[in-house]
Amino acid sequence: MTQIVKKVVLINPNLVVMKNDILTTGIVYMPIGLAYFAAALESEGFSVQVIDAFGEEPNQFNSQGNYLIRGLSPTEVVERIPQDAVVVVYASHVAVHVATMNIIEEIRRNGRNCKIAVCENTQSVTAYSLRHILATFFSSGVDCVITGEPERRGIDAVGKMLEGELPEDIDGVAFQTEGRTVYSPPMNSISELDNLPIPAWHLFPIKKYWALGYAHGPLTGKKYFPIQSSRGCPYPCKFCVIPEMSNKKWRARSAKNVVDEIQLLKEKYGVSEFHLEDVDPTVSEVRTREICNELISRDLGIIWKICAGTKVETIKTKETIELMAKSGCRYVSISPESGSARLMKTINKPFNLKMAVEWISQMSKVGIYSQACFVLGFPGETEDDRLLTEGMVKHLVKVGIDEIALFIITPIPGSEIHADFKGKYNNLSDLNFSPSWREDYEELNRFRMALYRKFLVWKLMYNFRKLMAQPIFFLTRRFRTKMEMTPYRAIHTAVMARLSLQKIKVLRKSESLHKSK
Repeated sequence: MTQIVKKVVLINPNLVVMKNDILTTGIVYMPIGLAYFAAALESEGFSVQVIDAFGEEPNQFNSQGNYLIRGLSPTEVVERIPQDAVVVVYASHVAVHVATMNIIEEIRRNGRNCKIAVCENTQSVTAYSLRHILATFFSSGVDCVITGEPERRGIDAVGKMLEGELPEDIDGVAFQTEGRTVYSPPMNSISELDNLPIPAWHLFPIKKYWALGYAHGPLTGKKYFPIQSSRGCPYPCKFCVIPEMSNKKWRARSAKNVVDEIQLLKEKYGVSEFHLEDVDPTVSEVRTREICNELISRDLGIIWKICAGTKVETIKTKETIELMAKSGCRYVSISPESGSARLMKTINKPFNLKMAVEWISQMSKVGIYSQACFVLGFPGETEDDRLLTEGMVKHLVKVGIDEIALFIITPIPGSEIHADFKGKYNNLSDLNFSPSWREDYEELNRFRMALYRKFLVWKLMYNFRKLMAQPIFFLTRRFRTKMEMTPYRAIHTAVMARLSLQKIKVLRKSESLHKSK
């Protein structure tokens, strides 16, 4: 009897950059969610191949309408897919949706004899909930859509597809039969995260990510790895997709398990910089202190950064901040969101400004760089609300905040406010944090740019030494903040895009001349 080869191909889609906003869009994320799924599949005996459409050729660009698409062309992706495999395309972030669909459509157009699944990213505020757009995927030829955490339900679904069966009776997995869609939302999440294998980075082109010199978080050294020490978030912010993804629950790995991974990655790859990509890593102060003490006791000589944000009030004492610094923490991103108490109530997010001010001041004293993120254009926001945000920014600069990030609200599928917007967008990839399709975008963007300028003036007034150090960090590419790294990323993107597109133009002209002869 011939044994079925359990062959699975995982595809990370291209990176998508908006031509009209290279600064804000096109942020690089190492695909940790897909790496976790790859590790889970390997642990169950599957033969796993990863095609990282961005990571394999990050300096190759194609132009498509308003988008610059970085990485392999859809044709190049399909050429790498073996026959008779199950292909799982990672719907990593809403902004790369156009690239995700390009790959799916090319697989079907090419006639590859394979089943196609799409897998959801449940652990990023820039991801999107796929249950709301199932029809989009099925109309393009997808066989099933995996929502919720993939490590268990994804394995079950892929196994059935390899055996030629429908992925029935699996919560969170959608498929079509007899012209109708069958779907039930994910019922369970993984409670024992310590039991998961560590991400299968050996399958990914990690050296090409490192060669870029920039990441999602500020990259100080030459190498880094993302770490996901927890999953979910207990807070119900209306603009965020995570409340639906996590059912407002938070689950954590043990301190020992987290530091075991850090130590293994340092020993195996020589990496000393780690970026926490949890959506809310410090919910438990006890665990935060345990992680710090574990790092200190092992004396690993690493630095770590909270890059995707955290709820600052979950850090309860100055002693915890000092412990974080002693253990190697060098960057923390927090999210005040708005200076308006009225609007924060509407957003449904509590924020303790007094505590934030105290902790930012303490972080500045112990050598932890800090970022404060704000959202603009939430439904119902007024000019007075924005002026209150401006006042909060000035206050935070006085106490030592190192950088700010100003995002214009976009209606991500799965967020509570998804239906509350005016203006038409052409593609889900337009749902980034510079949504130029919004009717009020010009007004909001003018305020955003003006506030960035004021921030720099205030920093010059209140934190002159740190501001003067930033050009040095920029030139040496040892970034302490995202504001130092972002211009470098934008310049590199613009230069490489121009060179890549010129090369394509020359090749096409040469081919045209050859045909004419």
